[in-house]
Amino acid sequence: MTDTDIAQFLDQLAVGFGTALRSPVYHSPAEEGLEFESVTFPSRDGVPLEGWFIPAPGASAVIVVSHPNWFSRSGLPSHLEPWRSMWASSGNDTEVNFIPDFRILHDAGYHVLAFDFRNFGYSGAANGGILGAGEFESRDVLGALDYVRGRADLAGAAVGLFSRCLGANASMAAMRRDPAAFEGVRCMVAPQPLSVRVTLERTLAMAGVPLGRMDELEERIRVRNGFRLDEMSPVAWAPSVTVPTLLYQVRDDVLTRPEDVRAVFDGIPDGVDKDLFWIEGTTRRWDGYRYFAEHPERILAWFARYL
Repeated sequence: MTDTDIAQFLDQLAVGFGTALRSPVYHSPAEEGLEFESVTFPSRDGVPLEGWFIPAPGASAVIVVSHPNWFSRSGLPSHLEPWRSMWASSGNDTEVNFIPDFRILHDAGYHVLAFDFRNFGYSGAANGGILGAGEFESRDVLGALDYVRGRADLAGAAVGLFSRCLGANASMAAMRRDPAAFEGVRCMVAPQPLSVRVTLERTLAMAGVPLGRMDELEERIRVRNGFRLDEMSPVAWAPSVTVPTLLYQVRDDVLTRPEDVRAVFDGIPDGVDKDLFWIEGTTRRWDGYRYFAEHPERILAWFARYL
């Protein structure tokens, strides 16, 4: 790559990690024959959030589901442009559809609330479209908990979290922001939390860009969102986790390193029940997002243990 090529590449990365790229709500629970209610509720700072409430008759627990970066509550149509071109180099240019996950949770006897973070899906724009990697989005997690607790039909229901990637980051940041809000939250499943610095280092390496350009990339991101890279990491928020937490991760994911997820796991206080397992035999991050639909047993067992 020429220096001009590298500069253009760094600009593209800075846009992708400094501002949110909105993807569509491409699927519906109706595709799995699920009855659902389209709902809207405010984040803690008033941003209007959009979601689905999927009731399970007779259920005594609700699972709040949050999505990864670049996704919406329905998944990501990364088999289509512009997402296909964005993810082809990492092997993730195939669709992720979360609707089957909702069917599994429903059939296991749980109500489901799935929502779009600010600047994603149908939810409101906020913070100038800046991506907070969990900092701003933590307010949305708190808003979702407020909404669940305000529904008369969920009075007394146990609450669990299924928080993927950005959702995991945001949930941990929310525990730091307002620990009292998690009193009564029974457990969390947090697949594939991610530190922005680590994934950018991996992305530069795959592209053949010298890691010496990382400081330049950090500054390009900082002028867009005001954050330094290490301020966008769940490692700093993990010590605030207070609920039993199950993490899992594609071990050979080309977009991160296992030691980053291990650092998040190790940061969760030893007095909190926690577990971590690895998905083997693939380098595709998206396989970690599909894992629950194909192998739900271990995740359902965690929810059943606490809910």
